[in-house]
Amino acid sequence: MQTFLMAYNFARRLKTLKGFTPYEYIDNIWATEPQRFRIDPFQHTVGLNT
Repeated sequence: MQTFLMAYNFARRLKTLKGFTPYEYIDNIWATEPQRFRIDPFQHTVGLNT
């Protein structure tokens, strides 16, 4: 299941997100409108230190 979620969030480009992957879309929104988020969304991503 985790492999599917990683592929979906980091590799799959979606038409509803204007061709961005979900990760890229959140990154763009975070860069332009950080006040929309209560916490840094990238603290919850799977990576080396999780």
